Amino acid sequence: MATINKKPSDFSELPILPVRETVLFPNAILPLTVGRESSLKLVSDLKDDEKFIGVVAQRDPRVDNPQPVDLYQIGTAAYIHKIIKLPSQNLFIFVEGLQRIAVEEIVGMEPYLHARVKSLDDVMPSENSPGFDALVRSVTSLFQQVVQLSPGLSDDLQTVVMNIDDPSRLADFIAANLPSISNIEKQELLESLDLTARLERLNRHLAREMEVQQIRSKIQSDVQDQVTQSQREYYLREQMKAIQKELGEADEQHEVEELRQKIEAAGMTEEAKKEALRELGRLAKMSPAAADYHVTRTYLDWLVVLPWNKVSELKVDLRKAREILDTDHYDLEKVKERILDYLAVLQLKPQLKGPILCFVGAPGVGKTSLAKSIAKSLDRKFVRMSLGGIHDEAEIRGHRRTYIGALPGQIIQGVRRAESRDPVFVLDEVDKVGRDFRGDPSSALLEVLDPEQNSTFRDNYLDVQFDLSKVLFICTANVLDTIPPPLLDRMEVLELQGYTEEEKVQIAIRHLIPKQTEEHGIRNLEQIEFTREALAYIIQHYTREAGVRNLEREIATLCRKQARLVAEGKPEKRVVTPENVQEFLGVPRFRLETEIVERTRRPGVAVGLAWTPTGGDVLFVEASVMKGGKNFTMTGHVGQVMQESMQAALAWVRGHASDYDIDPDFFQSYDIHFHVPAGAIPKDGPSAGVTMVTALVSALSARPVRERLAMTGEITLSGQVLPVGGIKEKVLAAKRAGIQEVLLPAENEPNAREDLPPELLGELQLTYVKTISEALERALAKDPVPTEPSRPAREVAFARPAAGPPN
Repeated sequence: MATINKKPSDFSELPILPVRETVLFPNAILPLTVGRESSLKLVSDLKDDEKFIGVVAQRDPRVDNPQPVDLYQIGTAAYIHKIIKLPSQNLFIFVEGLQRIAVEEIVGMEPYLHARVKSLDDVMPSENSPGFDALVRSVTSLFQQVVQLSPGLSDDLQTVVMNIDDPSRLADFIAANLPSISNIEKQELLESLDLTARLERLNRHLAREMEVQQIRSKIQSDVQDQVTQSQREYYLREQMKAIQKELGEADEQHEVEELRQKIEAAGMTEEAKKEALRELGRLAKMSPAAADYHVTRTYLDWLVVLPWNKVSELKVDLRKAREILDTDHYDLEKVKERILDYLAVLQLKPQLKGPILCFVGAPGVGKTSLAKSIAKSLDRKFVRMSLGGIHDEAEIRGHRRTYIGALPGQIIQGVRRAESRDPVFVLDEVDKVGRDFRGDPSSALLEVLDPEQNSTFRDNYLDVQFDLSKVLFICTANVLDTIPPPLLDRMEVLELQGYTEEEKVQIAIRHLIPKQTEEHGIRNLEQIEFTREALAYIIQHYTREAGVRNLEREIATLCRKQARLVAEGKPEKRVVTPENVQEFLGVPRFRLETEIVERTRRPGVAVGLAWTPTGGDVLFVEASVMKGGKNFTMTGHVGQVMQESMQAALAWVRGHASDYDIDPDFFQSYDIHFHVPAGAIPKDGPSAGVTMVTALVSALSARPVRERLAMTGEITLSGQVLPVGGIKEKVLAAKRAGIQEVLLPAENEPNAREDLPPELLGELQLTYVKTISEALERALAKDPVPTEPSRPAREVAFARPAAGPPN
């Protein structure tokens, strides 16, 4: 190489060569590939005797055209010893680092960077420092040990490092030749002018690298021992095989042939059969002690046991199916009709793909039991999988065989348990599927519940296609809001609405009472008898639900009481009547009928209707007016939408105050407070808008709401009453609570006529309103409540000024 005649300190300016993912240290020689146009121009402009440049690392190696801000402040002055032209028009240069430099100012940008630089000197420690000498020796010793343990480092480095007397040069040499130091750490070492600090940082890194290399060596040694042991076992087993063959003990060969026969008889698809035979060939060559032996054997066992071509015998008897459905379930006519329609089409076209049904309804209305009845009517196997709380996608699609203990997903496992390719498969609680970092099970269900895709369903464990198109999937859910729209789009939704009181009585007589008397060991009608009046009393005063689960629990309680009396030697028959129900069940839990009458006697209280996942419920809305001015308070754990409904109600009342003998400026001198009781329960939605207007007008005009009247409907600022959902559930809740009249939006009349036949309504009257004015006219009493002597006269406070000449 050429002799360097000048020092970099002789120059105040240097051309700057940006480099990516590398750091050049002083006294180090580094090969670099130059390919950028600006860098090629820089090298070509250098004179033969003036090949000094500044080498500065980029902060981000992805930047192709670095600007001054993209470069570090500290770099290295270097000399180019040799330039080699490559066929790709790039240059390959060898540069030698000379001294640390600091870029003080960029004086030129084109055609390449040119900067004013300043040479940097190391900060040396005080002379004769024992601590510094010990640090130098520690760094040298650790580096030599690392070189010994690292197969990628040449042993010559130990000799070189022993011959370096300059501590600064020693530190730079080690930093440049240690591959485990990242580029960021190398740049920090380059920028470290304090030699003691630089050596201390290098010492810490060498100590860490030393520990890593020791652990690597130990692992490599352990692996080598295991490999040696495995080879020894292999030779011994091969000898054992030869001995067994001589003795005629060829059990393994017999096992392979047995599996081959099962594969041929399983009726697999071509793809599955090809994969099974390939795995069988691998198994035949494997030692039973091999790690993959049992994994492959388990995989083959799963393949041969699946019902690839087994289907239930087609037995479609519509009359029998109707009898089974009617016997097991009371009412639910819409759902029964849909099932019978499917059976009729299946009878005409046996190749029909299974529909994807979704039963939606409150808890206890019979969604899962209805699915069991469908399987019974079809004479098919019944499989149930609960999706509640599932977070892992592998529960649906299975794990890959690379994982220890891997198994197929629950879909394939369920089909295996059914032992046929066309069971009734219930996916329970599909609205409660979780989602986290492990995956989204609802997305995995998209393929399962799509009739166009599930014929080629591929489980991660099997890794071959399996036809699920014959499976009748039935999903159950309490609400639809939490089901992702793409998944909901693949299902046919059938709503199972709440039961009326008469329906619950019939269900109790036909199903619940016989079931509970049998479970508790007593004889129905001989040792205990329930009157219809007692059942109605239990439904009204001890349960508040759309389904019948709580009713079944109360019946079970009565059966237990009677079973105890029989066990104590008192076998007398017990007739359950409304008079003696409290003796067994205690004080009635619900008294809605009297509660509604008591709470609506004073002005400012209106009864609304709400939809909940467990059915409908009544909702009290209270409005209070007090001295103050312009303050509007909303309490009761109400959501954003419900708060906006309250504000809309206030705005409408202020705009129409004069129509109801209310001072239009009441909000200037009075505060308004809306409260929805049961404050611990979150409430939201727009359907209580008409109830809020009624409560506010009632409070301002002192006209109470008529007794046993409830209402529901969304309002607009123009005074319209808009339609809402959940009409059947809300009306049934009103009937359970003893309401005699319900105000509904006029546009909900078709829904009410379809879902609420006259025999279901009984004496309950439905009134349809189009505007808020119609609702108020029907809801409020004609005359205000007389003012109490101790309270300020509300009529005076809110009455309009009397017409006539001024005094």
